[in-house]
Amino acid sequence: MKKDFLTLLDLSSEEMHALLERASELKSGKDSSACPLIGKSIGLMFDKTSTRTRISFQTGIYQLGAQAIYINTKDMQLGRGETIEDTARVLARYLHGIVIRTYAHSTIEKLAANAGIPVINGLTDLHHPCQALADMLTVKEKKGRLRDVRLAYVGDGNNVANSLLEAALLTGMDLVLACPHGYEPDKKIYEKVLSGGGKVKIVTDPREAVKDADVLYTDTWISMGQEREVERRKKIFKEYQINRKLLSLAKPDAIVMHCLPAHRGEEITDDVIDSPQSVVIDQAENRLHTQKALLEMLVK
Repeated sequence: MKKDFLTLLDLSSEEMHALLERASELKSGKDSSACPLIGKSIGLMFDKTSTRTRISFQTGIYQLGAQAIYINTKDMQLGRGETIEDTARVLARYLHGIVIRTYAHSTIEKLAANAGIPVINGLTDLHHPCQALADMLTVKEKKGRLRDVRLAYVGDGNNVANSLLEAALLTGMDLVLACPHGYEPDKKIYEKVLSGGGKVKIVTDPREAVKDADVLYTDTWISMGQEREVERRKKIFKEYQINRKLLSLAKPDAIVMHCLPAHRGEEITDDVIDSPQSVVIDQAENRLHTQKALLEMLVK
């Protein structure tokens, strides 16, 4: 039976920990000569531009012995009225898996419902689960554990924040999110995680969130598709910048994370993102290793 990865909760806690262990093995070079997906073809179906998602998946697919087929949806018949359902059924006859990076989460749900092959969420407006996998591997590497690590997320309650909420539920991490009123994470996701026993909390004061934190995390204030809101969002989020003053409230050995791309001088300052406490490049690298483990798990 095929398995999709549309949100982090498509994995059990046990599956997620096993995936992170496998990602660590792959990163270390263990089984570097193995090509478990040799002869397979994976489609990369992108509505949104990308740096890390596209290149990390293409590289990982190659290293696993498969071929990546980049699919710009603007070049497909979707742009001429073909349905996502028909597209899914046809692609499933050619490919062994699909990675999709798109806007509406309903698009990826329709694709998965009609494709008889695994579908992986490379990003939607609601979730960014592949990023969360890399985040958890990075925290585990730097802190030696995930359970009871205090992670403070400061900024927009966007798709990254939603996936971090689900990560907290699966790992036992202590997550505090500081977001302006009206810019909190998705309410249904938050309530589901809270009712499931997740140690999560939403506040409006970033100083409260980062106090004694092990990890500080932020993302851009203006995501793709929000370009018309630039000036308004800059005013709303101006107190939600990770800078030296805010970082000083965290533990002395706190690490700083950002999923990139960063708008330097907005959500994070140069002296923080370029500091020894920053792990953003390690975090970006770990997209490759966790996604290889994910592909190995899903594509048969």
